Amino acid sequence: MVDASFKDGREAPLNLGAQDAEDLQVIATLSQDAVFPITEMSWRAKERRFAILLNRFRWEDRDAAERRKRAYERVQALLVFDDVLSVASQGVDRSEADMVLSLLSIAFEPGEDGAGEIVLTLAGDGAIRLRVEAIDATLKDVTRPYIAPSKHAPTHPE
Repeated sequence: MVDASFKDGREAPLNLGAQDAEDLQVIATLSQDAVFPITEMSWRAKERRFAILLNRFRWEDRDAAERRKRAYERVQALLVFDDVLSVASQGVDRSEADMVLSLLSIAFEPGEDGAGEIVLTLAGDGAIRLRVEAIDATLKDVTRPYIAPSKHAPTHPE
């Protein structure tokens, strides 16, 4: 049996899950600097599901784009949190239907027995707080990549 090498990899849409804080950090890194219209957030209390349709920068492709001197890309992706007990927001005015939000970070604040709060920090002092029974998150690309309108990579802390 031979291990796969880097050259064996292929570019494919992301479809990642998170069941703990370490997994959630991977999703947070890949979602950083995603933008989305305020209308693309959905809280379904009966299903205990909170979802956002993001336009995320393809961090996993940044180095290849720079090496090949080609345009940076974004892709639409669904960021979904299950086992959500409640949702609260600060600095987010849902009545402004044309508002575009920018996701800066995702963090988990543990509580008891795997429960806790997931905090989505937004640019401009906004935040969304999800009280969760457990971490159950997915990030799934749902469109083909497209050229980033700004043609630039966001500043990303390493």
